[in-house]
Amino acid sequence: MSPPPTDTAAGTDLVLRDVGVRFGGLVALDGVSLRVPPGRIVGVIGPNGAGKTTLFNVVCGFVPPTSGSLTLDGRPFRPRPHRLTRLGIARTLQGVGLFPGLTVVENVMAGANHAARAGFTTALFGLPRSDRDERRLREQALDLLTELGVGRHAAAAPGTLPYAVRKRVALARALIARPRLLLLDEPAGGLGAEDIDELAELITALPGRADAACSIMLVEHHMDLVMSVCHEIVVLDFGKVIAAGTPEQVRDDPLVTEAYLGADVPAGVTGTAEGPVVAP
Repeated sequence: MSPPPTDTAAGTDLVLRDVGVRFGGLVALDGVSLRVPPGRIVGVIGPNGAGKTTLFNVVCGFVPPTSGSLTLDGRPFRPRPHRLTRLGIARTLQGVGLFPGLTVVENVMAGANHAARAGFTTALFGLPRSDRDERRLREQALDLLTELGVGRHAAAAPGTLPYAVRKRVALARALIARPRLLLLDEPAGGLGAEDIDELAELITALPGRADAACSIMLVEHHMDLVMSVCHEIVVLDFGKVIAAGTPEQVRDDPLVTEAYLGADVPAGVTGTAEGPVVAP
């Protein structure tokens, strides 16, 4: 599978310049620069402890950078978690994070942008507001669930569903806000090989969605997924960028091989973020 062609008019433009993060005497990020251009899928990979989660948390506003700067569409960007949706940014969590007391479709509706969420809230609590907005929002949620192949589970409680289905519901909840930048935090975590292949197809289609295209920043452990969906990959090790480029360039970079597997790499062994995997 190859990443989709780039639509340069789609999505938003995120740029990080020389971002550093320190926790006391610990350097978590050291001069990290990267760009997520419009319509592109950019992956961030690296061994455990490389700084991937810290970088993601900087973009989401959970961790303020100690140094460096961020821009969004050429303007200074100081992310705050509660303002991301209004800026056209949505994210998924490492887990699914669904509300157990709501149905699948209600969980997706809860992810709508601030204006649409008002309709969801009034419907949820039976407040005297127009039913038309609530119906429209529910239709959007059902359409998204159908698009992601889980529409038949709309009325189910999340806890009754397989983990792979819940991951798709969580993705639908992020997409209903119609983000121009989608932040995917380990979307393949806990999935089997077949589910990961299907997830790759879903992700590659997102930048080209009609009237809802977006840029994607992907933090992921599963190398096969990253290599198959990303236009560009940034590799972190000990908080620094050690490689950046196309999947082919990154795959062939000796610094990347050494970071994952050590200097001596036996034949027939490929890398994942968790360690070596012998190729079948």
